[in-house]
Amino acid sequence: MDNKAIYKAVLGMIDLTTLNSTDTYTKVAAMTEKVNRFHESFPDYPLPASICVYPNFAATVAGTRTEADVDVTVVGGCFPASQSPLAVKIAECEAAVRDGADEVDIVLALNAFLENRPEEAAREIVEIGWAIRALNPKVVLKVILETGALKEPALIEQASFLAMEAGADFIKTSTGKMQPAATPEAAQIMCRCIKAYYGKTGRMVGFKPAGGIATPEDAVTYWNIVADSLGEAWLNKKYFRFGASRMANNLLSALEGREIKYY
Repeated sequence: MDNKAIYKAVLGMIDLTTLNSTDTYTKVAAMTEKVNRFHESFPDYPLPASICVYPNFAATVAGTRTEADVDVTVVGGCFPASQSPLAVKIAECEAAVRDGADEVDIVLALNAFLENRPEEAAREIVEIGWAIRALNPKVVLKVILETGALKEPALIEQASFLAMEAGADFIKTSTGKMQPAATPEAAQIMCRCIKAYYGKTGRMVGFKPAGGIATPEDAVTYWNIVADSLGEAWLNKKYFRFGASRMANNLLSALEGREIKYY
């Protein structure tokens, strides 16, 4: 594919994100309305895959969206630190699903994982997955590894397999709240693990790079990693997402050959 074809495809894989302490119900509703009206201005380009917000805004997005193909994604489990009792994390994720969340992104419990208690970290993923799928069997669970905190490739590999074996539908690089965030090196390791896990189990797990991803060049870099590591079957929004807040405008600008600040 040429770069412009990749830009267009990636537009449909973005989890359009706002995760700011200054977010308000009005701001989130306005962003959702822009998604609703997107095809009035850009009929030839795909809508984002989802709108990603804090859990308290799930009902706002669900109640405002008019495009059924755009999912409601929340960051749950006491994002971004994941430093709360498991019961609190479960309750937050359950509340978001009741409010209309189609997808829940949680953070690997690094407090357990980094102290060599992988079973505890895995149990959190399993129990959150059970809780939200009891409310909606189709809900998508993404697990953020926070690869910038995993200083060795072996740790990224261990975390990838742990999350997938615990039931993650996607593994995701980063929260975007610490540095380094997404890197091509971490993405390559994670995609190799996804391929190995698929070869062992036959279950396809998705990949989501997030954190610091903004440019069209970033889109092409991660697209090529997934294409080379996993193949064409993963090159769709069911198995490949981007966590981004700025990328959509930058891709539209590159496609249209002029500066666009739609979102």
